[in-house]
Amino acid sequence: MHKLFKQILTSKVYEAAIETPLEESAFLSQLLNNRVLLKREDLQPVFSFKIRGAYNRIANLSKAERDLGIITASAGNHAQGVAFSGQKLGIDTIIVMPVTTPAIKIAAVKSFAAKVVLFGDSYSEAAEHCADLVSQSGMIFIPPFDDQLVIAGQGTVADELIRQSAGRIDAVFVPVGGGGLLAGVAAFIKELCPNIKVIGVEPVDSDAMAQSLAAGHRVKLDSVGIFADGVAVREVGKLTFEICRQHVDEIILVDIDEICSAVKSVYQATRSIVEPARALATAGLKKYVRERKVTGQSLVAINSGANMNFDRLRYVAERTLIGEKQEALFAVTIPEEPGALFRFCREVVGDRNITEFNYRLSGRESAYIFVGVAIEGDQQRKIFREQLTACGFENIDLTDNELAKTHVRYMVGGRSPDVHGERLFRFWFPERPGALARFLASMSADWNISLFHYRIQGGDFGRVLVGLEIPQGQESQLQIFLENLGYRYVEETENQAYQLFL
Repeated sequence: MHKLFKQILTSKVYEAAIETPLEESAFLSQLLNNRVLLKREDLQPVFSFKIRGAYNRIANLSKAERDLGIITASAGNHAQGVAFSGQKLGIDTIIVMPVTTPAIKIAAVKSFAAKVVLFGDSYSEAAEHCADLVSQSGMIFIPPFDDQLVIAGQGTVADELIRQSAGRIDAVFVPVGGGGLLAGVAAFIKELCPNIKVIGVEPVDSDAMAQSLAAGHRVKLDSVGIFADGVAVREVGKLTFEICRQHVDEIILVDIDEICSAVKSVYQATRSIVEPARALATAGLKKYVRERKVTGQSLVAINSGANMNFDRLRYVAERTLIGEKQEALFAVTIPEEPGALFRFCREVVGDRNITEFNYRLSGRESAYIFVGVAIEGDQQRKIFREQLTACGFENIDLTDNELAKTHVRYMVGGRSPDVHGERLFRFWFPERPGALARFLASMSADWNISLFHYRIQGGDFGRVLVGLEIPQGQESQLQIFLENLGYRYVEETENQAYQLFL
């Protein structure tokens, strides 16, 4: 650790990066009853902390290595950090990116005079192609996180915030992908101020570091969530894991709704729109305060980047209310008779605000409504459900049901008596031409698509809901189709929201 600590102190990052401010947020401090400070890495020249590690690694290359050129695989902030650094140091640079990479990110990399090679639908496919190019060309690969000089560059964030706060802080919250930033911050802080807690924050569906620390060895995830794509890493680095195992106090996991709420909170505090992966620290800080009942402490969240796709803002806004515990979603069964709906509104809803109401006639005995109500915390959500039950209305709480929040709320009334043998799947289609054609071409000619729903959400992958009528006896063919297709999926045939509304 002494070597890494020295490398942090002697890092060359300030030839390219800036020392970002550590700002106290009056809004978040009052909201959370703690002193909340934001480390503004979103103000870097490439709007992300990634420039620190990338530049430090590249600036330490020998002349012979620089003459070979540099290359990396990335669909996000690391790509821009490497491209920026290559341009500043006059080094030929190649960035391998998935074909699904949004045009705004490709344009940003090209603006730094780097050559962009598009390959594959995912980061892993792009990384494999990058490895092939390295072996063919001899170019120097710049790793995104598992390298001591990269980690040292990221660790300069901790050097700054300790100086800027004079060490008078209780905990630092750090977003976690491969672990480079967390390792650098933890190593530096624990060397100087071991009493300060260093807490990593990961999405619940991309928790490679949390699982690895719990297991005592690196764990490779079968799949990762794509909403916070900047931290969608299946396996953390070998070096980053060892450092985090020694110095990180804990990992907090947050879901999509909590991340969206954090994006809004940071906007309200700074008028800056951070990307989902870079809102993780604030999401974790809010959850820590809420669950531990912490008050009167000084807490730091590292705002690690602001490369938000504009198209994603709609999706973030839609999920924010649930993330802030200000909206609850329910499926409610009421008698299909005159006056039933009025009784529901009068006896249960009362003076609560209805945020969403979906209904279509589907039978003559019972009506199924999809309703959203404004609440103030989980306790009111519980009270609302108890009132529903007490008034004789069967109900299902859908607030945590991903199928309901992503698809069903836009499709209520889509039931059909003519559908037989339907199996329902949520797929993640790569956002590229031909993705649907590939899906259809792989299907058996005997199968019929009975349901299809897609809404653009501004990511590298689109969330698609598909119903398939599968003839009896063809279950094995279906499984082969799903495995060969290569798209991530979740079967939702038994989901109660589907059974009620679709």
